[in-house]
Amino acid sequence: MNRISAPERETVTGVILAGGRGSRMGGKDKGLMLWQNQPLYQHVLQRLQPQVTTVWINANRNIEVYQQSGLPVISDTLTDFPGPLAGMLTALQQVETEWVVFTSCDTPLLPDNLVQNLWQHKGKASAVWARTEERDHPTLALLHRRIAGSLQRYLAGGDRKLMLFLQQAGGHSVLFERAEAAFRNVNYPEDLI
Repeated sequence: MNRISAPERETVTGVILAGGRGSRMGGKDKGLMLWQNQPLYQHVLQRLQPQVTTVWINANRNIEVYQQSGLPVISDTLTDFPGPLAGMLTALQQVETEWVVFTSCDTPLLPDNLVQNLWQHKGKASAVWARTEERDHPTLALLHRRIAGSLQRYLAGGDRKLMLFLQQAGGHSVLFERAEAAFRNVNYPEDLI
């Protein structure tokens, strides 16, 4: 398994975004849906944990269940499930590291070089996100804490578009070649088969 080098690893907190409504899953908590006899978020955790110093979970429901993992669980500071940016804001305001990598709870085959690749290609940007040949994956992003203030203002203005914010923050995508399967999302009950 690829790991980022020790000095870089110590500067990154991982956050699994599991705070959504699960509307495409019939309102069920997507992170807790079983895939291969294990909750989706556990698959993500197993792939993310070796790449970062610590992992947090952003959840707005079933907090006690997520806390059984032994990981810190944080809930959105904004109400009414305003989307992944709300979870990102909450984490950026609370983590102790300068850098935070975010992953969705529904990407069970997450690449084991996600953090390393984003880190190596961030340059001077405060935000980078994964992209494959087919599309962007903005919930798989590496963000610097310094953008928390601009994100808070963006959300306060009523905006919710993740890609738009990342672009406005001066971010750019990082290509993961021939990796579409690794970024497969489980969005609907039939995707769990």
